[in-house]
Amino acid sequence: QLQLVESGGGLVQAGGSLRLSCAASGSIFRFNAMGWYRQAPGKERELVAAIAGGGSTSYVDSVKGRFTISRDNAKNTLYLQMNSLKPEDTAVYYCNAYEYGLNYWGKGTLVTVSS
Repeated sequence: QLQLVESGGGLVQAGGSLRLSCAASGSIFRFNAMGWYRQAPGKERELVAAIAGGGSTSYVDSVKGRFTISRDNAKNTLYLQMNSLKPEDTAVYYCNAYEYGLNYWGKGTLVTVSS
């Protein structure tokens, strides 16, 4: 059973940056699909950014040009670099790995952006 642990969240002012990390308990090399989701209070969880095993990436429109997803298979770690943060980015951010119909989730890390 793969375990995912997020870190790097915190309180930041609007316009600031944070880098989230997601450490996996095992190899992530086999996971073609990994991503970052977020859930704001009173809202549904949404996919923010995704990365395939070959390195192709996709982003929700609201973060394009500001967020960058990356993965280091050697370190079994997924990253999310977040720049030019806005108050509407405030949410709990979750790491996800998907394989053969199974979703693996971390417990999340809280990002709070103050105006």
